[in-house]
Formats: sequence, C-alpha cells, structure tokens
Amino acid sequence: MDKRESKTQEEELQHFKEVSQPEDFDHPEPDVEQPEAKSSSHGLHRVLPIVIVVLGVLAAAMLLLSGNGN
Repeated sequence: MDKRESKTQEEELQHFKEVSQPEDFDHPEPDVEQPEAKSSSHGLHRVLPIVIVVLGVLAAAMLLLSGNGN
C-alpha cells in the first residue's frame, strides 16, 4: 500500500485512469501486484481437524489415566 501523502501529476493521472476503468467481470484474474490472491491456503483447513482430534485423544487419555492413579 502506498502511504505517501503527495503524488506527482503522472501518478495522479494513472490513478484516475485505473479508478475510472470498470471492473472486468468476464475475466476475473488476480492482480499481478497481489500474488497472495493467486495462491489458495489449503494447509490450515486440512491441519486444523487433525490437531483437534489429536488434542481430544490426549485430553481423553489424561482423564482416563488420572482416574486410575489411586
């Protein structure tokens, strides 16, 4: 994100040209400047259920083993 306060005339003209162009709904492609929009995050939604199951099994094992200590 550009956080500069002032822009040159060429930058302002380029900005107005980009803003005035309608969005291309027929060919929706991520911008070249946004590589994160191209890659999908497949990792978290696959790992999270596994982590939940493992924590559940550990919690159940701890509860069972703590009751047999007497």
